[in-house]
Amino acid sequence: MADDTNLEPTNEPADEPADDAPAKSPLASKASSGSTAPSDSTAMPATSAKLDKKKTIIGAIVTIIVLAIVFAGIIPKFGNYGEAWASVQNMSPGWIIALGVSVIVCILVYPLAFTAAVPGLKYRPGFVIRQTVYAITSTVPAGGAVNLALQYAMLFSYGTSPAVATAGIAVTSVWSIFISMALPILGVVSLLFTGDVKASYVWIGLLGVAIIIVMVIVFWLILRSEKSAVKVGHICDRLARPVTKRMEKKGIVDVVDAHWLWITVSNFLVTFTQFLILYVAILAVGGTRASGFSIFAAFGAFAISRLATFIPATPGGLGTVDAALIGLLVAFGLDQNVALAADLVWRMASFVPQVLVGVCTGIWWRIREARKNKLAAA
Repeated sequence: MADDTNLEPTNEPADEPADDAPAKSPLASKASSGSTAPSDSTAMPATSAKLDKKKTIIGAIVTIIVLAIVFAGIIPKFGNYGEAWASVQNMSPGWIIALGVSVIVCILVYPLAFTAAVPGLKYRPGFVIRQTVYAITSTVPAGGAVNLALQYAMLFSYGTSPAVATAGIAVTSVWSIFISMALPILGVVSLLFTGDVKASYVWIGLLGVAIIIVMVIVFWLILRSEKSAVKVGHICDRLARPVTKRMEKKGIVDVVDAHWLWITVSNFLVTFTQFLILYVAILAVGGTRASGFSIFAAFGAFAISRLATFIPATPGGLGTVDAALIGLLVAFGLDQNVALAADLVWRMASFVPQVLVGVCTGIWWRIREARKNKLAAA
């Protein structure tokens, strides 16, 4: 992935395996029919795959500073690294196996939300694209440009039309925000089963409900018609206009209308499998100290801490989410060293394996593209 010269889209050759090519759904056929070359309205955005060096350096410096503050200054206030590491070392083989199984389930479920948003995209190419993009998003500071360009290039290499690719990427981004805003509400609801609900938690839930209602109304107005989308754009002026330009495309309306339920369900499945890793980690490192800790309290802490992902200081919320998660776990009754150990195990188990898988899928895709180019030249 270091060389970005092959990030330009290439057409799929006839001798590629059939399972790599997407099955043509009515939506995909509608978006791609009528011409062999994309029109101006559906053309792939000319996004540069090269990162802005200055922005990358600044992002890396900010990331290092934030991580140093969080892991050296904030997190030690909740627990002791030495005792937490001792708890990690004392994990039984059975819990290690359970943790490994939960990680595998999470990795296998992760592409479902993306394939649901891209009509006709099969699981295997969706797995390759999703894991590769995750590795970049989670490790590269200010890597948005290369992330977007790579998604378009990979989708186009698997035969997805520019219109369908644009719709899929836009819907995936919007639904990710919806889920992130809905989680705190579910977290507050889960705390009702613990009998320990404070007024501040209720306000968090109500605030989340209000924000989601506003977002859904705005999203509905954008999709309702081009006229209402333009009105929303005028109201929000320059802030919302770049979004409304994309939302005016009919392909996005078709995708949402036909697949909104599975898109929503698959996004929640991804979130719940990520929580599964955390809860297994709590039980694995906690032993008797975690035996009385409710799964509802654990989910409440996990769900509310996801709000920290909106802080764009580090890739993937690294550090910011951890500090919020540990603080909430301790506030909800978990032993502070168990909370620290569980977070470290959760972060390593959910982050490192998936990044490694993403690196492997990225290398595999680059080799595949090089072989296609070689065959085409021959």
